[in-house]
Amino acid sequence: MALARDYTLTELMIVEGARNLENGQVVFVGTGLPVASSVLAQRTHAPGLIVIAETGPVAPSVLPDVMAVSDPRIWYKAVRIGSLVDVLGGILQRGLCDVGFLGGAQIDRYGNLNSTCIGDWHHPKVRLVGSGGASDIASCARRTLVITRHEKRRFVPRCDYITSPGFLDGPGARERAGLPGGGPDRIITDLGVMGFHPDTKEMMVLSLHPGVSFDDVQKETGFDLLRADPIEETKPPEEDVLEILRNEVDAHGTYLK
Repeated sequence: MALARDYTLTELMIVEGARNLENGQVVFVGTGLPVASSVLAQRTHAPGLIVIAETGPVAPSVLPDVMAVSDPRIWYKAVRIGSLVDVLGGILQRGLCDVGFLGGAQIDRYGNLNSTCIGDWHHPKVRLVGSGGASDIASCARRTLVITRHEKRRFVPRCDYITSPGFLDGPGARERAGLPGGGPDRIITDLGVMGFHPDTKEMMVLSLHPGVSFDDVQKETGFDLLRADPIEETKPPEEDVLEILRNEVDAHGTYLK
């Protein structure tokens, strides 16, 4: 399968997100790029991917250009249109969700996410959208994927507010808190792919996108990153996958612009 030569880092980020989803898995998606990656996976290698959103659709055949999880296009051909209680309580909290797929305004070295506020809770600089189902997803999914832009203001030593728990303050913290899910697995950005050290639970660079150096990633990160040995190079998008992304998944540039 031929690899593309002309692509953007945003396109590579969405493609890499799709690569982390497998046919037959149950994925609970958050608003934004997680939807784009999930739709791309459905239309390429994972037609049996079971998508769920907090607004209630179960196993839809998601239509292109979805704006948010409340967009009716994410409900198309769903086997059930349930409620928030149905999908959070009946599926996610019962341990039936393989993958949680989220974004966030801040992320720290232990994979905690903040989508609540920037600054002090009582006098914030910015008030954000809040949790929705994100805290439940990060707490209960068997593994969590995060997709976000790689900027120093986002990658901070400690989140101002923990909306969605990662590994909290390190090894054993999720277990002590009684969180049943496996925690963050991959952080996919426009610079590379990060995972977490199996012992310390600190973020580590697993792969760098073509043309990106470790120093480039470190400069956009507010804490010291660990390094995998070796650090791989992210595979560019396949030409046919990129064509589907551009012409079917996001034909109107909802995400790619």
